[in-house]
Amino acid sequence: MAHVRGFFVWMLTGLILLAAALTLFLVLFDWNLLKPTINDRVSEALDRPFAIEGDLAVAWRREPETNGWRAWVPWPHIAAEHMVLGNPEWAEGDTFVSLERVELRLAPLPLLRKIVSIPRIDVQAPNADLQRLADGRNNWTFDLGNDESDPSEPASWVLDIGTIGFDQGQIRIDDAISRLQLDLQVDPLGEPIAFSEIIGEQEQSDAAAPQDYVFAWRAEGRYQGQAVQGEGKIGGLLALQDATLPFPLQADVRAGSTRIRLAGTLTDPQNLGALDLNLRLSGTSLGNLYPLTGVTLPDSPPYSTDGRLSAELQAVEGATYRYQDFSGRIGDSDIHGDLTYVAGQPRPKLSGSVVSNQLLFSDLAPLIGADSNAEKEARGSDVRQPADKVLPVEEFRTERWRTMDADVRVRGKRIVHSEQLPITDLDAHVLLDDGLLRLAPLKFGMAGGTLDADIELDGANTPLQGQAKLNARHFKLKQLAPSFAPMQTSLGELNGDADLRGSGNSVAALLGSADGAVRLVINDGTVSRGLMEIAGLNVGNYLMGRLFGDEEVRINCAVADLALEDGLMSTPLFVIDTENALIQIDGTVNFASEELDLDISPDSKGMRIISLRSPLYVQGTFSDPRPGVHAGPLALRGAGMLALGSLTPAAALLALIAPSGEQANQCGEFLQQMRTE
Repeated sequence: MAHVRGFFVWMLTGLILLAAALTLFLVLFDWNLLKPTINDRVSEALDRPFAIEGDLAVAWRREPETNGWRAWVPWPHIAAEHMVLGNPEWAEGDTFVSLERVELRLAPLPLLRKIVSIPRIDVQAPNADLQRLADGRNNWTFDLGNDESDPSEPASWVLDIGTIGFDQGQIRIDDAISRLQLDLQVDPLGEPIAFSEIIGEQEQSDAAAPQDYVFAWRAEGRYQGQAVQGEGKIGGLLALQDATLPFPLQADVRAGSTRIRLAGTLTDPQNLGALDLNLRLSGTSLGNLYPLTGVTLPDSPPYSTDGRLSAELQAVEGATYRYQDFSGRIGDSDIHGDLTYVAGQPRPKLSGSVVSNQLLFSDLAPLIGADSNAEKEARGSDVRQPADKVLPVEEFRTERWRTMDADVRVRGKRIVHSEQLPITDLDAHVLLDDGLLRLAPLKFGMAGGTLDADIELDGANTPLQGQAKLNARHFKLKQLAPSFAPMQTSLGELNGDADLRGSGNSVAALLGSADGAVRLVINDGTVSRGLMEIAGLNVGNYLMGRLFGDEEVRINCAVADLALEDGLMSTPLFVIDTENALIQIDGTVNFASEELDLDISPDSKGMRIISLRSPLYVQGTFSDPRPGVHAGPLALRGAGMLALGSLTPAAALLALIAPSGEQANQCGEFLQQMRTE
């Protein structure tokens, strides 16, 4: 019995001495002796040079936050100074990441379950240099040699990191693929800022409440060739490990002339789960968003919008972004709507609707490059409209049309314009499919009638191929000239059709190469020099004065059947029947050179006398038309003499006399007379 007792005494004494020796070893051991081994092993595993250049120390302390017998188990507190991880050979510079000091504490008991549990890591002065080449190689991806492992088998060890804290960090980004060069600095806020202080109070829900903002950031550099600078706030890195806890974001970024302000949350940041942000956009032109976002939008006047952006970044059909219930202004027009952008295949697609309660017609001018040179400069365009040209020469950016599809409805409930163009409303269905842009339909309410258009522009071809079909119906003459009192008793209308085809990347080029026809019929109207002055038509004012003096003249019927071939418009039939005279307009309009060459030849009816006895002409250009009086009679170049029987109207003109089947007007009798005489 004594021998047994002695054995246990010696065994206990040995264990105590062994534990004391181990404790003494752990306390007194110079951990710097392990640095060469650690450096070599990490360098070999990462295939990068790694070094702990400063002191490596381990202190054993009890963890005050544990309870029971576990509170007696000491934890290793590890501190390493001047840690450096190098770049791969192809990268610029030697250092990928450097850390002035790292402190962490390791829970020992979870190691028995193959769990490396690090409740907190504190990092001082982190500095990272992120690089990606045009061929896709980057310096933040490591080959750990796990390609042959079975993904179905669980990992042998699990890494569990709680929080990461740092005092000040700097990140440099040079990404050749996205054309991003950025210097980013991150600083702790000191005192966290509640999420509600930035975003406002949110409705109660079952979802986890976002954490506080912990870090502030500032950035400066270039993106897609534009200067970029910004600042904002983010949450602590704890949220990066917790997929259920929304990660707070706040940013105010300026890129060129564009400003982006957002505040909200990112869910499951490691896997880019979902976004829920308040997003405000502003800038000099919507078109400038393309290099920043990849979304094809038209050029516009200065704009601002405010709405909610939600995103499902892992949606099956592709990352889906919804800009919901947004409102704002484009130029002096208000806008409201909902848009959805799906980054799917074969191309992303934008869909939704946009409504304006009061739309200024002038705010649509940048869509076709018809805004002034000062406005072009303000929105960043390098194109300038020549002073001697009227048709817009700024080219459509067709190279962007093939990067995205679209299906968007645009409505303007009320159009604001001058009395010379009494447009009341707009309804357009914008379709974009692999470079083919269609406005089908494009509908304007105008002067009590409608202008329906179906426009197709094929940007997949070079040059662009375009065609347009337009139908003008029931334009009331008294609404076309609301300030002209003699017209207010008129029941006359304007009706017309156009069918045009052309090629070219601008409005000027399309019309300068156009083929097709334009047909117009006007009945029961009144004209005078006063009306021309109201309309601002100086040439018309001159012609009216020469033809009729200062008198008001009643128009029984005016018909035009115009033909275009390669941008040159001729006048097979252009006749105006007034109470005093029959007037024929003959000649050409060259849309390619913007030159006019028209003759106006009147023929007095019976004993009625008009003030002009010689034909008139209009020559010059669109920007500088020059009317005048021919010195003597001239031979008509088109239909010959003004005898009605020599003019044969196209059948399509007859369809414009009573387009809805109502009772025919004076033009019916006039055109029938032309066909039978």
